[in-house]
Amino acid sequence: MPSFFFWGGRYNSYYAYGQSKLANILHAKELTRRFKEEGVEITANALHPGSIITNILRYHGYINAVANMVGKYLLKNVQQGAATQCYVALHPQVKGISGEYFMDSNKATPTHLANDSELAKKLWEFSVSLTNQK
Repeated sequence: MPSFFFWGGRYNSYYAYGQSKLANILHAKELTRRFKEEGVEITANALHPGSIITNILRYHGYINAVANMVGKYLLKNVQQGAATQCYVALHPQVKGISGEYFMDSNKATPTHLANDSELAKKLWEFSVSLTNQK
């Protein structure tokens, strides 16, 4: 397993989840760069739907129980969570916008690592090596 899924030498599911979200943003940025380089008019964006009531914590006993008890008051429902995806995919204001990060149906500023073009290229190359594609 790649070292970026580990924190302090041990696998950490929360850290791995965060890394996967960073990878989504980096992938969208690198895909956008490649589309522009090839003259392809396709957009690629990343987004954060927000904290949604799901079963993602089902294997984290106590945390899952607390999330289920208070989640309905603090977290988005599935429809609210889908709003940003629908906005980015369908809204005319987003037409032609690519390589961006959205949250709550607005452009947002991701972490500094998410804007690292060299890291995006390295992730792309690593992904290609895993899929054995040239």
